[in-house]
Amino acid sequence: MVRTIEGTEALTADMTAWRRDLHAHPETAFEEERTSDFVAEKLASFGLEVHRGLAKTGVVGLLRNGEGPAVAFRADMDALHIHEQTNLPHASRNPGRMHACGHDGHTAMLLGAARHLSAHPNFQGTIAFVFQPAEENEGGGRVMVEDGLFEKFPVEQVYGMHNWPGLEVGKIALRPGPIMAAYDIFELTLTGKGTHAAMPHLGTDTILAGTQIVNAWQTIASRSVHPVDSAVVSVTQFHAGDTWNVLPATAVLRGTTRTFRKEVQDMVERRMGELAKAIASGFGVEAEMRYERRYPSTVNEAGATELARRAAAGVVGESGLDLDPMPSMGAEDFAFMLQQRPGCYVWVGAGSSDGGRNLHSPHYDFNDAVLPIGLSYWVRLAETVLPRAA
Repeated sequence: MVRTIEGTEALTADMTAWRRDLHAHPETAFEEERTSDFVAEKLASFGLEVHRGLAKTGVVGLLRNGEGPAVAFRADMDALHIHEQTNLPHASRNPGRMHACGHDGHTAMLLGAARHLSAHPNFQGTIAFVFQPAEENEGGGRVMVEDGLFEKFPVEQVYGMHNWPGLEVGKIALRPGPIMAAYDIFELTLTGKGTHAAMPHLGTDTILAGTQIVNAWQTIASRSVHPVDSAVVSVTQFHAGDTWNVLPATAVLRGTTRTFRKEVQDMVERRMGELAKAIASGFGVEAEMRYERRYPSTVNEAGATELARRAAAGVVGESGLDLDPMPSMGAEDFAFMLQQRPGCYVWVGAGSSDGGRNLHSPHYDFNDAVLPIGLSYWVRLAETVLPRAA
């Protein structure tokens, strides 16, 4: 049974209005100017000390209540380059941009927590409410860290949250250790000798070499990775040629890999390069590999996870907890913050994903029934990780 904090009804109405306003005005990585203004104005109206400029559009609101430890609560603010197809009254007014991952809801819930905790500071210490830009692909979390987030706002722990379609509303999932995968990208350029398609013996076929490389890369997870470890190698682009009767001199393959452990990540990168060069050489083709590590694995610290578990149980009860969720091969740049400070990242159930209402779908909309649950989790977490006010 869900036990939300007192005063939830009024706060939920406001959070719903905030969330839908943000949804209607989505902004993508490092362009969250209106969103940043919206967040800063709200935090200032709650009486928080507002700081701006980290990672260009990031906002940090400080709430101090006497002497004590300091913690950070983080929400992401950015949208995706997706054309919304929900036809809702609050649908995106910015063509080609959409809050298809629920960051509008994350921002609204953390704003609601800031408002409640500023009015009812039942803790001693400091909370840094971190509103981060550019979580989608561009590593805003990394940029905030590089810009001195934890030097300017020294905290002992950092916590994050994401809504999770497919997990029942009223459930919260968390676990110590890896919960989301490392996210890397790659680009392989194959260079051979182009020729007439009717005379393949006069050239070197980059397309044939590329298809063999794609197949060989799929053996990495099944034959090079330990059976109890996980890895994904996905080729998502194959660009070659532009006419019917020419074997092209170049081909470009791009895609992504996902892993949990650094040792596996290192091995996948190495094996991809080895296989690509060996196969290309066998076909008389040159291979140039670019491999870029984007996000590390999101790893929850055991002590912080136990504190998050206690806070979550205070909201959804022990029966509402999933303490052994299957880690996701999706990625999250909150990982950069967890590399700097111990903390925990949780999934809050968002209900059914039927009808294409998955994350990153043009039919997705954040489930407003989650708002009071997320708000209550943040408040209970503040009261759990910080000493109670005297």
